[in-house]
Amino acid sequence: MRHSLPLAPQFYVTAPQNCPYLEERRERKLFTALQGEHAQTLNDALSKQGFRRSQNVLYRPSCSDCSACLSARIRVADFAPSKSQRRIIKRNANLTREARSPWATEEQYGLFRDYLDSRHADGGMADMDVFEFAAMIEETPVRSRVLEYRDQEDEGGLAAVCLTDVLDDGLSMVYSFFRPDLTRQSLGSYVILDHIEVARETGLPYVYLGYWVPGSAKMGYKANYAALEVFSGGRWQNLNDPEDFADEAHPLSIDPIAEQVARLSLPDTRATDG
Repeated sequence: MRHSLPLAPQFYVTAPQNCPYLEERRERKLFTALQGEHAQTLNDALSKQGFRRSQNVLYRPSCSDCSACLSARIRVADFAPSKSQRRIIKRNANLTREARSPWATEEQYGLFRDYLDSRHADGGMADMDVFEFAAMIEETPVRSRVLEYRDQEDEGGLAAVCLTDVLDDGLSMVYSFFRPDLTRQSLGSYVILDHIEVARETGLPYVYLGYWVPGSAKMGYKANYAALEVFSGGRWQNLNDPEDFADEAHPLSIDPIAEQVARLSLPDTRATDG
């Protein structure tokens, strides 16, 4: 008789450091390595439980005194663009999309540097060199694609890029960047809207946006998208009113790391004879 056994990855916790989203907060992450033949299966399973990928690591915020960061995803079937979002789509009709293998180019890095220098000059990625950029794009043990958006009115110049993971239930937008001088085109919003269309075309039910952080100017914009769900209390919930998810966490209400790990649902992939 053959029995399925769950994957048993080891989980670790980072040391606390300053939160990049909320002032006077400290962040801590729960993480595990993403490697081996079952990396894709583990990425699929943990993405449904609020984890995100960074190269060969899966992580989820696990702060000792705050629970503001909530994983967010859009239900593709129920999404309808707002009037302003339809204008964004129309303004970017000159862009073409091409899905490429995860391979870094000098052109991508040039755009990435322009984006960081303009938008995030004091951020944690500000000093990333071309080799670190290549690692971000290329070190992926799962099914990933680089979506390039080119401006046909500018001789096909690169306007935006998004590193995207293909999950079994959706597209996960790992990291995107774009020309900072094209402010009027709202390229960041357009890339999200186009991913919704790609997911619709390919029959995938969700687009994963990363973390929504109420009270953060950097991350609060995600609440502007219809049919948004957030992972809170161990389940996905509709984001009908952002105020319903205002951060009211008390240190005593945060579960210990061991309990958080014990509640994770891990995929059954390995078989043994018995």
